[in-house]
This record gives sequence, structure tokens and C-alpha cells, in this order.
Amino acid sequence: MGPDQMLKIRVRLKSKATEYEIKVGPGLLSTVGKELQRCLSSKSRQAIVISNRRVFGLYGEATVKSLRETDLRVSRLLLGDGEQFKSLSSLSRVLNSFGEMALERNDVVVALGGGVIGDLAGFAAAVYLRGLPYFQVPTTLLAQIDSSVGGKTAINLPRGKNLVGAFHQPSGVVIDTATLESLPPRELTSGWCEMVKHGAVGSRPLFQKTLAYLGARRQPKPGTGKKLASLIAGHCAFKAAIVAGDEREALGRTDRTSRRILNFGHTVAHALESVTQYRRFRHGEAVGYGMLVAAEMSKSLGLLKSSELELLRCAVRLCGALPAAEDLDQQRIIKAISRDKKSVAGEIQWVLLEQIGRARIVSSRDIPPAVLRMALGLVLGNKQS
Repeated sequence: MGPDQMLKIRVRLKSKATEYEIKVGPGLLSTVGKELQRCLSSKSRQAIVISNRRVFGLYGEATVKSLRETDLRVSRLLLGDGEQFKSLSSLSRVLNSFGEMALERNDVVVALGGGVIGDLAGFAAAVYLRGLPYFQVPTTLLAQIDSSVGGKTAINLPRGKNLVGAFHQPSGVVIDTATLESLPPRELTSGWCEMVKHGAVGSRPLFQKTLAYLGARRQPKPGTGKKLASLIAGHCAFKAAIVAGDEREALGRTDRTSRRILNFGHTVAHALESVTQYRRFRHGEAVGYGMLVAAEMSKSLGLLKSSELELLRCAVRLCGALPAAEDLDQQRIIKAISRDKKSVAGEIQWVLLEQIGRARIVSSRDIPPAVLRMALGLVLGNKQS
């Protein structure tokens, strides 16, 4: 499969007259410049590529070359690698760089990297000059199937994850599946977990397709073939459909097609990341634990059958080993959960499961505290304080 055989997903948003495309396939870094040229104003003069040193060392040259072939003046800004760099200080550095370059509203920001780079670059683009166009070139599995799709951009605060952000849709997304070959195993585990999440909350066929792909190999490793590209495209299409129907995650919606269902596993995941200062878990690893906790809660509340819970456990196991969590203090986790940004009127909105492929949003007022404590103990192996 080459650039001429790429898969395309069109994202249509009710709030915007324009649309954009997600393109998936191996060898697509060489097409980034042409895609920008196709999507953006002919008056664009400058592009800034935001990345980190490792990713830029692998893929920066090809990306910059592609951009310069369109006569854009290209600069780069390399940030630290890790969730702890998705911060106010990093944002300040990015915005100051925009100012030094004298970027104008028709110039473009290119996010080359994983979810941290995409979130930070996208948020900076959203707030500089009240909005610059930006392009997503995700290089991790998680970013390719989740964070690069949907327009959520944000940075973290010490109090919690993604507390400062904006909705800012990209002008396009180019997914080169060949970049996955350089990922360490834990980054792949992180992405596989997010794939499991998508299927678990909204599409049993997608869940089964993901499970079959993971189960076909003892230790899941990506390739660059049609099966992987098709799987990634399927997840992008699923998320794009959810976003198209509920772009800004409307507070009043609790139905099964609300964008909120994509938060399955994230309430606990964000707490785990927060209490470990974003240094122990990759985001998807934390989501893996979060999904299992939410599923245990679902079973305790009589929503989910034991057989469905076991199916989810099997899928998470196939994603890869998760970091140990039994040493974490349960009360600290519960306190971090109480600060979750998804709360409404002081109540956490939990995404639970009725079955694989069907989610339900449940207010914390309807969940006895003992149910959460028991689920945390069962999944994380930690004891109640």
C-alpha cells in the first residue's frame, strides 16, 4: 500500500462550513506539504513544525522537505518528551516562538509527534491571534486513532489533566503508519488500549476486529500492511462520527452517541496520571486500568454481565502488560477522581458499560462509594486506607 492507495476519512462538522480529511497509509510523510497546500490559503508563507527531539530525529527531515517543496518557509520548535511537558511553561515557550516568527493568521502550525505534541501545538494554534490553522501528523498509535481526531486541545495544571484547553479542529490529519515501527512496546500498549476503549463503548464489530488483530500475535507489533491501516482507519471513522454528532461534548447529553462515552476509563486514568505526576503511566496504560475499574463498577451495579467483563479483561491483557499500581494510595486516587474535569454540578459523570459496544453515563450520586473502592482494590490490587 503506497500513497496512491491511502485510506481517507472525511470529517464533517455541523458547526463548520468546511470539512477536512484524515488520510491513512504507509509512506505519507512525503505528502504533508501537498496536503497543506490543498487545504490552506495560497497566501500561507510560513510553517512551524512542533515536535520533540526523538520524533524529529526520525521523521523531521522528511516532513520539512515535503513542506519546503511547496515554497513555505519552515521553522521548527522541539519540546521535551512526556506528559509533564504539556504545561503552561511549554505553552509560553511555543507562543513566544510564534511571536518571534511574526506568524500571521494564514500561516500554519504542524504537530509532528504523539498526543502531548498534538494537544499542546493545537492549543497554541487555537489561542494565538485567536486561531491559526494547524495540521496533525501523529506518530504514535494512540495519537493516530484518538487524540489527533476531534479537535480537543489542552494543557495540564498541577491540579489535574487537560484543565486548560479549547476545541480547535485541524485543517487535516496525515497518518503515516510506517512511523509505528519505531515505537517502543509501551507506546503500542497505550494505543491498543485506546482502540479497545472505542469498541467497548460504541461498536461491538470494531471491538471484535481489534480483538482479532491483537489476538493474531502473541506480542502485538505493528506492520505497515493493509490490515493495520484498515484498523486505524476504522477507529478514526468511529471517532469522527461521534465528534460530528457532538463536537463540543454537550453537557445536557447522556445518550449512547454523546461524545462523553469516549471518556470511558478516563476518570480513573486521569487520577492515576495525576497522583504519579505523569511519570509512571503512558496515557493509554492508565486508560487500560480505568476501563477495568469502570467495568467492575458496572458489574457491581448489575449493568454488565460477568462474561462481558471477562471479554474486556481479555482484550486489555492482549494490549500488553500495564505498570504496577498496587503501591498507590487508594484515598489519593479517590481524591484525584473527585477533581475530575468532567464533573457537572459537583457530580462525577461516570461512563459505565451495559455490554461491549454499549455505554451508559451514570452520575456519581447513583454509585455507592463502596462500589468504587471495591473496584479499585480488585483492579489495582491496592487496599483501602
